[in-house]
Amino acid sequence: MSITVSVEQKALSALLTAMQPICTKRSAIEATSSILLNIGHREMILKSTDLEISLQASCPLESSTVREPVSLLVPGRRLYECVRELDGIISLTIEGSQLRLGTDMVDIALNTRDADDFPPFPERIENRMHFERDSLAQLLDRVSFLIPQNNANPSLNGLYLEIAPSGLSMTATDGHCLAQVTTERYTLPERQAWLLPRRAVFELKKLLETTSDTDIFLGMCSGHLVFSGEHFNFFTKLLADAFPQYKAVMNREGFVPAAVDKARFSKMLRRSASLLSGQFIATRFGFEPHALRVSVTNKEVGRLTEELALKEYSGEKIEMRFYAPYILNGVQALDGDEVRLYLQSATRPIIFESAKPELTVTYLVMPVSPSAAQ
Repeated sequence: MSITVSVEQKALSALLTAMQPICTKRSAIEATSSILLNIGHREMILKSTDLEISLQASCPLESSTVREPVSLLVPGRRLYECVRELDGIISLTIEGSQLRLGTDMVDIALNTRDADDFPPFPERIENRMHFERDSLAQLLDRVSFLIPQNNANPSLNGLYLEIAPSGLSMTATDGHCLAQVTTERYTLPERQAWLLPRRAVFELKKLLETTSDTDIFLGMCSGHLVFSGEHFNFFTKLLADAFPQYKAVMNREGFVPAAVDKARFSKMLRRSASLLSGQFIATRFGFEPHALRVSVTNKEVGRLTEELALKEYSGEKIEMRFYAPYILNGVQALDGDEVRLYLQSATRPIIFESAKPELTVTYLVMPVSPSAAQ
């Protein structure tokens, strides 16, 4: 006996799109290329996992002849490609070992597998706290750009999330630069820290961009960190490596503050970067009261010299060398019309900061050796 349900194409297609990076990633278990469908009377639950990250989402049904819940595995990519090319209300009919997808003019049959072939899925989520969706997305945007991909040091290939009674911080570093966002808005009674894989961070960011859920809960489940909305649960395994001890390098004792116009500083950095032609050539930065003097020479391309007003600086003249794109990447994540910076010496990092109510962004860049400027 067959059972039939109907679902709106846009709703189902959106969920299948979110699951494609998961079900198309190769894993040790062949069944992870399939999506598990748990079909009930009022909704259909979709599950996808690659054994590292997992996504569970619900899709409301327009109609259903289901009396008892039924589960089956459907090839994830094939289901997505078929649903993507349909319109309007889609009927899903289970007949034996096939799932038929139909509209008024289309009838597609996909072979299915037994649901028991699907690997165990995390269960029993223990929620710890909740975020506003837009706030969480903003926090991730401030630091995720710096997470390396396949760095030789595995501990750098992730986002370090710390939540304590004093507030929340997210930190990322590639070994040359460090980005951190902090807020007192989100707290936990006892300090907790997790190292999230880069891939999980970017898949979560995409999910936050598309979901209509406004409250996002953070929880734990079977060793996974879980981000949940009303209609989805996103699970990720955590990196076991210890994140570098970064706090000492962020100590500003003895540093002198200064400020520059953000728009002009960004344009200057872009002009400097345009002369690099893909080469790792350092730009010379000369800091002195009232002026920032910049110069870069690429023997194959040309040279640039430029001066920018430096506000509030009362320290001694300092000459430092930086790879301009490193600084530009971080400056773009800062808020405000001015860039605040802190300096100490030619061998210590330059620290940038922007602060607004409940949100502080810090970006640190290490100088390069003088030989890199040649």
